Amino acid sequence: MICIAFRKSEWLLSVLSCALPLLNAQQQSPSSPFAEAGHIEVDGHSVPYLIRHLPVNSFPQLPAAVQNELNRRGCLIPQTYEAHGPENVVQASLARRGSRDWAVLCSEHGTASLLVFFAGGAAEPTVLASAPETERLQANAATGVLGFDWGIDAASPQQVHEAQAGMRHRPPLLDHDALADSLIDQKTVYHYYSENAWVVVGTQD
Repeated sequence: MICIAFRKSEWLLSVLSCALPLLNAQQQSPSSPFAEAGHIEVDGHSVPYLIRHLPVNSFPQLPAAVQNELNRRGCLIPQTYEAHGPENVVQASLARRGSRDWAVLCSEHGTASLLVFFAGGAAEPTVLASAPETERLQANAATGVLGFDWGIDAASPQQVHEAQAGMRHRPPLLDHDALADSLIDQKTVYHYYSENAWVVVGTQD
């Protein structure tokens, strides 16, 4: 289900009238070959969306084994509507302190999956989360067009500890990095690998 509330018909009509020319221009732009444009129905109205992707080779820092697996799966890397540079590819110490691991959002056949590769991608990646891309849309205030709102980033032990500042029983610092899993302007979930399993770190009582 797409949880987006549109209550003012005037605003919606304005969005439609302003966004359709923008979408048409972006669909035709040769500089955006990986942009996916379409419409979804919200409150009985057809509302435009635009999701931009980047190919795997836009991230040359990825180890060869990770690139090969992403290409084998047919992955593109979805970008949030706020992106100002390539994003949603993360290097961090996720398995243990000092390890070099990678997390990637992979878009394949309209579904985005959060993949984690330990030790440079030598083993099969773990899928931490997955959802249709059209369930990860949010209105872009600048254009009125719905855009992709799912982003990931590395979270150091100190960053997670700061996010727990409001807890009455604040946990001690983590031993290594967590993975921040966020929807724009909404809550961030911190995935943490501990004792051979992934857990979600609490940030409130």
